Amino acid sequence: MARISLEYRRTPFVRVLEWYSKRKYGELLDPGKVALHNRRVLTTTLAVEATAARWNQLDPTLRALAGMVASAEIGCSWCLDFGFWEHHHQGIDPVKLRAVSGWRDSEVYTELERAVMEYAEAMTATPPRVTDEQVERLRRDLSEGELVELTTQVSLENFRSRTNAALDLTSQGFKASCELRPA
Repeated sequence: MARISLEYRRTPFVRVLEWYSKRKYGELLDPGKVALHNRRVLTTTLAVEATAARWNQLDPTLRALAGMVASAEIGCSWCLDFGFWEHHHQGIDPVKLRAVSGWRDSEVYTELERAVMEYAEAMTATPPRVTDEQVERLRRDLSEGELVELTTQVSLENFRSRTNAALDLTSQGFKASCELRPA
């Protein structure tokens, strides 16, 4: 049960958000319902998400794996559920998405993907445990722009996951809808 009400007042602005969310995701997302309690938080979050959606230097699979590892480290079931759905619909290999929780033992990842996941895990620790060696390893395959995007993507996922986990937002069943369709 969420730690804050998922009920909200329907205004014309909210009706537009409901329409968009239902059109894009099939329903209004619980983090959106929570943010409706504070319009400035909502508008800032929407602006950040809209801007981040246009980032395009980093390979989408690397971005997806980094975000999923951060969500798993924090323990955000909502983020893992929605992340699987979102990345699945972006064409990311579902085998790789399913294996994130045991990524260290899985053989489905490349050396670079493992380095990205290790970096995301180190960034998510409190305090962060990122080492010079990890960054140097990434710099062998990523441009500075890609490394900045990766780092910021992990930070953004930490923002999402920590907010959702603190408010006890849990899975809305997005992943299950992916499992119904062939990958």
